[in-house]
Amino acid sequence: MIVLLVTCLAALLCPSVHVQGSSVEWCYHVPACNFTNWTQIAPQFCNGSRQSPINIVTTSVQGNPNLTSFNFTGFNDNSTFTLIANSEDSVVVTLNSSKMTVQGGDLPGLYNPIQLKLHWGNGSSSNGSEHTVDGKQYPMELQILNVHSKYNGNLTAALNASDSTALAVFSFFIEGAKNLTNTWDNLTSVLSSIPNSGNSTSTMNQITMDSLLEVVDRTKYYRYQGSLSIPSCNEAVIWTVFKDTIKVSQDVINRFSTILNFKPVGSSSPVLMTNNFRGVQLLNGRVVTSQPSAAPSSAATSTISIITVLLLSSLF
Repeated sequence: MIVLLVTCLAALLCPSVHVQGSSVEWCYHVPACNFTNWTQIAPQFCNGSRQSPINIVTTSVQGNPNLTSFNFTGFNDNSTFTLIANSEDSVVVTLNSSKMTVQGGDLPGLYNPIQLKLHWGNGSSSNGSEHTVDGKQYPMELQILNVHSKYNGNLTAALNASDSTALAVFSFFIEGAKNLTNTWDNLTSVLSSIPNSGNSTSTMNQITMDSLLEVVDRTKYYRYQGSLSIPSCNEAVIWTVFKDTIKVSQDVINRFSTILNFKPVGSSSPVLMTNNFRGVQLLNGRVVTSQPSAAPSSAATSTISIITVLLLSSLF
């Protein structure tokens, strides 16, 4: 009877995802269907060897001089945020992919941003990011999903192509600090219009991607090959995890875990959406790369040598 009750509860709380013609149940909040069991729920990809997210160990990161700056198009266009929705497991913003592109940074071609998604914990003082750096987990993580231009913004086609470079996801850590821009206040003010699963609104005036990423240095980042961080966990993602964090007020972070709900089927009581992140996965021999550390210039080396000689001579 206990097993039956747990199974029923899991079915009520778990969103479903379409995988190879079948519907699988998964969730964040119930042991029967949370990420610890995704390898059984969606085994085709979720138990693969290149899963995401990961813990980035900075001492093991290798330099790659090809990781140059990106060329962003349409990131300053305030008409690209077309819809924001409570997707039951997150907040998802649909982007106008025909107006946005990104290339460079050693990506294999041109990509179109199609959506952004957020992951968080249970308030500004709790852990909520998916990726971690040297074991440090941030309160939130923003992810921008980009599809290779050869798929014309069609995510399904990209996932069905068995192409390890079909998708490129840009990841940004979010932490509490002095709020340097009103854009995040504007974005989170929309959350009250989508408090429950399935709610959506197109009220996204004057918000641009650039304004959400204001003051973030987008030239410094980590790179690795991975997967979607939700079922079906397809290993088709080039991940770019930016080193600079997005800094917002603690109140902005708190709004996500205090306003948004998902409503279990057959229940009249909504449940607050918290801790919607997958735990870190094994690296399994993958290499994380980044921009090479700058070596001292010859002039700087000469100056250091002269100073060293002078200091030594003063001792005798």
